[in-house]
Amino acid sequence: MTTLRDGALAAAFDRASGSYDRLVAANPGYHAHLRLSAGRLALPAQGAGMRVLDLGCGTGASTAALLAAAPRARITAVDASAGMLRQAAAKRWDGDVEFVHAAAEDLPRPGAEGPFDAVFAAYLVRNVADPDAVLRSVRELLRPGGRLAVHEYTLTGTPFHRLVWSAVCWGIVIPAGSLSRGDASLYRHLWRSVLDFDTAGAFRERLARAGLPPVRTAPVTGWQRGIVHTFLAERPGGAEDTGGRGGEGSREGGG
Repeated sequence: MTTLRDGALAAAFDRASGSYDRLVAANPGYHAHLRLSAGRLALPAQGAGMRVLDLGCGTGASTAALLAAAPRARITAVDASAGMLRQAAAKRWDGDVEFVHAAAEDLPRPGAEGPFDAVFAAYLVRNVADPDAVLRSVRELLRPGGRLAVHEYTLTGTPFHRLVWSAVCWGIVIPAGSLSRGDASLYRHLWRSVLDFDTAGAFRERLARAGLPPVRTAPVTGWQRGIVHTFLAERPGGAEDTGGRGGEGSREGGG
């Protein structure tokens, strides 16, 4: 099967939005891993006085993770799916959170303009048609020295992790998606898109090409170790801000 893109993918998320929270809640560690990645941004003073972009916020799980890590930050949460965004906006938020309906490819736009002190992108980059263009856009949305955390399915590339991923998708995720809405297209897309996307090493190289030299790569815990990673980077500042050049950065625990 082919993966979904642009309007077709947004429509699939719209259809799944009503049951999405229940499905992800059944994934052991889903919310804890988001909090782990958001916390790895290490924003000072609980984010006081900082603007943070939650890019691809979905139903707000990543937004909640950001608020846990930086409760004093001003968070702009953006998503291309109107259905997912409605679910997020309907929740109670004890913090400064604003929701904007927009695709990552369309930024900046009113309500989601830089500069941001930090960007958190969870399960997003794999889903866009042109990941390199989106990462370059993220770079421009960050202030010099601003931090980026990408939380993404990026397999190590070993046959073992590919096998585990396929077994979980076809044994649990896709059947559960079919039962919840009678339409498993989003979850078949999830399975295929992860297999087709970068390995952890290839994604580090993609960040560097976009002018976002990786600072650190770290795995998550549990069954998704080697399947989901946090990538931490920052926009170079001052004289080092050369546009498209990025260094290798150091690596921590690639899975």
